Amino acid sequence: MSSAIFEEYLGKVIAKVKSKQAHSMIKKELSNHLEELSHSFQKRGLSIEDANKKAIQEMGDPSTVGKNMNQLHKPRMDWLLIALFILLAGIGFLPLMSDVVSPNSFFIKKQIVWLALAILALIGFLFFDYRKLKDLWMYFYAAALILFFTSFFVGTTLTGGGIWLSFGGIMINGPAICLYLFLIAWAGIFTKVTDFKGWKKLVGLLILFWLPVIFYIILSQFVFSIIYFLCVLVMYIFYYRRNQFAIKVVLGNLLVGVIFISTMILKFSSSYLFDNLISVKAILSQAGWFGKGLHNNLTIPEAHTDFVFPFLVYSFGWVFGIFLCLLLLVFILRISLNAFKTKDLFGRLLTIGGAVLFTVPAFWNILMGLGIVPIMVVPLPFISYGGSMLLVYAALLGLILNVYRRKDIVESTLVN
Repeated sequence: MSSAIFEEYLGKVIAKVKSKQAHSMIKKELSNHLEELSHSFQKRGLSIEDANKKAIQEMGDPSTVGKNMNQLHKPRMDWLLIALFILLAGIGFLPLMSDVVSPNSFFIKKQIVWLALAILALIGFLFFDYRKLKDLWMYFYAAALILFFTSFFVGTTLTGGGIWLSFGGIMINGPAICLYLFLIAWAGIFTKVTDFKGWKKLVGLLILFWLPVIFYIILSQFVFSIIYFLCVLVMYIFYYRRNQFAIKVVLGNLLVGVIFISTMILKFSSSYLFDNLISVKAILSQAGWFGKGLHNNLTIPEAHTDFVFPFLVYSFGWVFGIFLCLLLLVFILRISLNAFKTKDLFGRLLTIGGAVLFTVPAFWNILMGLGIVPIMVVPLPFISYGGSMLLVYAALLGLILNVYRRKDIVESTLVN
């Protein structure tokens, strides 16, 4: 138990630390250190009172220690991710300035509005304590299911693909928003996975995992089913990475998932893009290193959304295409590395799952643009035109930045 002299010393240290959220962690850390020092001095023959005073002397001036603690434990901002977000969002305006959409001004103004809303969403998810979401996983999962059912019964299937909900004339992609809700829900579930004991609860957990996959298939949102499937599996692998049985469970689910989703895609796909035989390889072979210019005679459907990558390569060349791929790679790697800089399990799971939510659509869109994978409706993060996915990606980035911002002011909740 801390003595009065320790409490006085700790109070002076804490007074120099601006982040109130870090106070309890710093106090616990320094208190344990002071106790250890005091015990070591007591073993050398000093009295408790003298040992405590000696321990404080060893720790140093409380004002200096407090200032050092303030530097170590303060909110951080990942400016590189923010800069990459701005750069990628700016690139998204290039197709809108070309001849692929008409009138240009209408699409540009609309995208500016969506981008402004996306920035507000990013800021909104950046400055609150994300840890408060951990215990609300049931509400996020339930909200996603409600969105599913609402989309199924009152949603509108547009020519551009997907099921959309109309709110006052504004079209929202409900299944896309569900991805974000499921991410938060499953990060919360894995932090409380020890509560799911007994075969009945484990079966229920398995149902919770597969239910969204089936719903996405029913709504013909095949890419979303793949994104969700891999997102949850990657979080599961991270949580149980040292458990051989858990790895076998992952491999079994992965095999079943690949077979099931592949069968659905090949047999029941009704995406409008499958009906267009687009020779993207022929288009890209004509691009050259520096492209044909922004205003060219290329006619390719959805050049500002699903086929934005081949359009940009054709317009600005392979130099720009490689640069764009590197930008996205750095963006994803940065998020992945940031996941391991936080000591909070919930925050780490959110960041790891978030990295998957960016990685799968980015890789699929680019590989689709190269003619390697099946053609489906999948936007390139921050670059493809559209509001719903831009809002989802911005909110997701805000949450990831939130975790990074608090990485030095949260106590460790990692499991061994």
